[in-house]
Amino acid sequence: MADTMHASKHELMAEAERQMNTEVTPGDWTPRQKIALTCRALFDAGHDSGLAGQISTRAEEPGTFITQRLGLGFDEITEDNLLVVDEDLNVLDGEGMANPANRFHSWIYRARPDVNCIVHTHPLYATALSMLEIPLVVSQMDIAPLYDDCAFLADWPGVPVGNEEGEIISAALGDKRAILLAHHGQLVVGNTIEEACSLGHLIERAARLQLLAMSAGVIAPLPPRLAKEAHDWTLRPRRSEANFAYYARKALRNHPDAISGAR
Repeated sequence: MADTMHASKHELMAEAERQMNTEVTPGDWTPRQKIALTCRALFDAGHDSGLAGQISTRAEEPGTFITQRLGLGFDEITEDNLLVVDEDLNVLDGEGMANPANRFHSWIYRARPDVNCIVHTHPLYATALSMLEIPLVVSQMDIAPLYDDCAFLADWPGVPVGNEEGEIISAALGDKRAILLAHHGQLVVGNTIEEACSLGHLIERAARLQLLAMSAGVIAPLPPRLAKEAHDWTLRPRRSEANFAYYARKALRNHPDAISGAR
């Protein structure tokens, strides 16, 4: 005999969250491994653009972060060739240099104590949308984590290697989790690497859906209350961890060299 057929939606959501927190087991990867797997997963999802784009996470010491070495593509990143740099991009651990565009990561980390991971890429659909100088439109359930959570920088500030660009991008991002950068690409941030990786996948899918929908007609908006409910529900930490675990498993099947001893 069913016991939940007359339960309210609120009760069912609470029970589902309780089960997720007890039954869904997150992976036990290190931060370096998570960054390497994020690079590989996003490469497979079409986020590669030569050497463009940076992915980073805060390191143990305040004012430092882990990121990839300039000269390596996302499909070449391993846990062993990542760098630890300070806010001035001086290399504290590892060989080589960071991408000079990582400077705006320093600005975002300073402005947003809640942010522990930044994913900036130039994927095909998000970049194409950025060329139209129009904001991202979230009007579908799967991409609800970005609802009212994606800023838009309409004016391209040029190559982001100066402090000016860091100030502009961090200010435009504000308290959002994502931003579409006109004539540039996309940037998402997360409280965790898992959250940022998940949002990186979603913003490219959102841009693709938007371009397809715009080619067919006028995009209809989501009901705000339901969209906010979906946003909050789909951004629960354990869901991000489950999403990441899937992306990581898939990346490891395609790129076992990303993790030492994973072959």
